[in-house]
Amino acid sequence: MDIFSDLIMGLSIAITPINLLYLLIGAVIGMIVGVIPGFGPSAGLAILLPMTFGMDPIGAIMMLAAIYYGAMYGGTITSILLNTPGESATVASTFDGFPLAKNGRAGPALVMQAVASFVGGTVGVILITLLAPMFAQVSRSFGPPEYFLLALMGMLTLIVMIGENWRLGIISALIGFALGTVGVDLETGQGRYTFGSAELIGGIYFIPIAIGLFGLGELFFAFYSGLHRTGTGGIVNYETEERFWPTRMDWISTRMTMVRHSILGFVVGVIPGAGATIASLMAYSTERSLSKHPENFGKGEMAGLVAPETANNAASSGAMIPLLTLGIPGSASTAVLLAAFVLWGLRPGPLFMEQNPELAWGLIASMYLGNMALLAISIFAIPLFVQIIKVPYRVLGPTVVVICALGTFSVNASFVELYIMFAAGIAGFFMRLYGFSPAALVLALVLGPLAEEALRQTLAISRGSFSIFIERPASLWIIVVTIVLVVFLPLLNRFGSKAETAKKSGI
Repeated sequence: MDIFSDLIMGLSIAITPINLLYLLIGAVIGMIVGVIPGFGPSAGLAILLPMTFGMDPIGAIMMLAAIYYGAMYGGTITSILLNTPGESATVASTFDGFPLAKNGRAGPALVMQAVASFVGGTVGVILITLLAPMFAQVSRSFGPPEYFLLALMGMLTLIVMIGENWRLGIISALIGFALGTVGVDLETGQGRYTFGSAELIGGIYFIPIAIGLFGLGELFFAFYSGLHRTGTGGIVNYETEERFWPTRMDWISTRMTMVRHSILGFVVGVIPGAGATIASLMAYSTERSLSKHPENFGKGEMAGLVAPETANNAASSGAMIPLLTLGIPGSASTAVLLAAFVLWGLRPGPLFMEQNPELAWGLIASMYLGNMALLAISIFAIPLFVQIIKVPYRVLGPTVVVICALGTFSVNASFVELYIMFAAGIAGFFMRLYGFSPAALVLALVLGPLAEEALRQTLAISRGSFSIFIERPASLWIIVVTIVLVVFLPLLNRFGSKAETAKKSGI
């Protein structure tokens, strides 16, 4: 009954007119961010984070979270109509989504992906409601040693997910850690790497780095790829189809697909570092192996679209559990969300739901409402988003640059941070080009100072002995889980990528 009463309290906060407005704004922006090819929730969150200054923390977090999971809805529209995923988590949706559109079923495909996203997202939020308090209860005994190991777990699991380029991922993380050391050492009071600049005494702010790496970096890479020279021709004209709504057989054949991949996606999402991309690829591969007609996959099979769409939205919900209860961001997007919490003076972790019940349960309750709003928007605003797809990059690009610059400068009115943002944008482009990981850098920048503080506190408690990490049962369990994840996640990555390999080989 405690969970039910907490949820009712959260709903009473979420349904206030101003919070509902912020939620709807976030849902619409999230879908727009998802629709723009090459951008994703991390870039959208980084660019739009300055918009939340001056807002109430609860409304701001609701809006940012809606942008995060709303991008999953929007990213599939381009996957179906253009064979171009809006972001990596919707790659698997192109496998059967675009063939469905070519077969004259773009309308049913767009409706089914909206329903699948709603089911996956809603089941994920239900599981958050039931499981998040349990996670928080278990982790309440954590101290500085556990916090340090949790930060280390978040970093290691993401680096492992980079796969064959794990060395470049480690280098990216080390750069992030180095940037996190700039500023005044809180224990000694000495300046570190400030080079005499008063602007750097407080450290390198997260926002210009995130906006540069994800916003400008993605944009520069899009220019490099030639998107500014091309239009968006080839969009399927779904308006000429005889039937816009799915058939009865579409619903019957995919009902169990939604159920099983809601659970699969949520479980994968809870694992730090796995995320929606792996969940969607695993779902596609699993559904194809379970199908009685696997030969139809890749040719316009509705289950091949529904499976990854259900899983990636459930995974987005699942990723909120380690973020809220352990303070571990398992991806670049949740790292930006973590930065937003820190920006408002909040510290996600074992005591977060107990110390900030209004915000925690208001956020969870808002996700129920957000998914309902996104379902309606996805179906009835499709013509609007199709028009957004048609905006060429040569128009979109300069607009994004101006928004990035204004967003960065509006935070502290600092020209130094503006220079940092442009430098980070150039660095982000080269990182994308040569296989480095902007996500690992951002996670290290966010977690680095927290890990440093926890490690110093731990060594002060143990008088310099590292044996404290194996003497405490909770710390030892975290070490074991981290080792399991580091070994297991590459297998998940390999298993999920089989779907993409099968599609490319025409199997």
